Amino acid sequence: MPNKSGAEQPEISGSTQKSQRTKITKSSDDNEKKSLAKKLKDSEICVPIVYGNIAFWLGKKASEYQSHRWTVYVRGATNEDLGVVVKRAVFQLHSSFNNPTRVIEKPPFELSECGWGEFEIAITLHFHSDVGEKPLHLYHHLKLYPEEESGPLSTKKPVVIESYDEIVVSEPSEALFARVQNHPAVIVPRLPADFTLPPVPLEDVDSKNRVDTKDNPLNQWFTNFSEADELLKLAAARQQVQAHIARLRRQLTLVDGQHQQLKAPSDIS
Repeated sequence: MPNKSGAEQPEISGSTQKSQRTKITKSSDDNEKKSLAKKLKDSEICVPIVYGNIAFWLGKKASEYQSHRWTVYVRGATNEDLGVVVKRAVFQLHSSFNNPTRVIEKPPFELSECGWGEFEIAITLHFHSDVGEKPLHLYHHLKLYPEEESGPLSTKKPVVIESYDEIVVSEPSEALFARVQNHPAVIVPRLPADFTLPPVPLEDVDSKNRVDTKDNPLNQWFTNFSEADELLKLAAARQQVQAHIARLRRQLTLVDGQHQQLKAPSDIS
């Protein structure tokens, strides 16, 4: 399959997997401000994210410079709204696109285009001020064409390439913890029963439900990175390894038996 670079005449509209765990560092600009906030020592909050692209071949509608319709995105691991921690996402496209630097100010953090070439997309996530973190830089290689083992191009089955990562905020402020503790996109530790967090401003409570990313029309194609599915995959992989070990043991037993048979005549003589 071709691996081309570039794209022409973009049209703007409104599975290989890898896992990482990114510990983002404190912004030096915010150090003084954050020193005034009460921190939760020896604790961290975690935000699982998935970034990647989905590409649809246009079939008979495809042209030389517009063969695919694709969407690049950053989403919650099970498609939760990341707006609780992410303020904006910046996507840097190939220079052949009009306005190659695209800024998405609210979730869902995604953009769609038409093109013919594969290229690397730089994604920068900017966080809300109370997160107190530097922007996070991600890199994704746009994939339009399926692997050979996946079969030929199809207008019904898109190409989906996604990577899993975890944003880890060490020693978050009590205010941030209080704001995100009940949000489905964030994993937080359990605090002592007698621990009292500061109240959450009403505007923060109301903003939690401002976007329902579960209604994304691309949901049916997304990879499920839930813990239960990962455990099932691990169990299946373990069974395959055990079966392979059993086969090797049988082969070794057979080889050992043949070796003993070859040695027997020489021992007699």
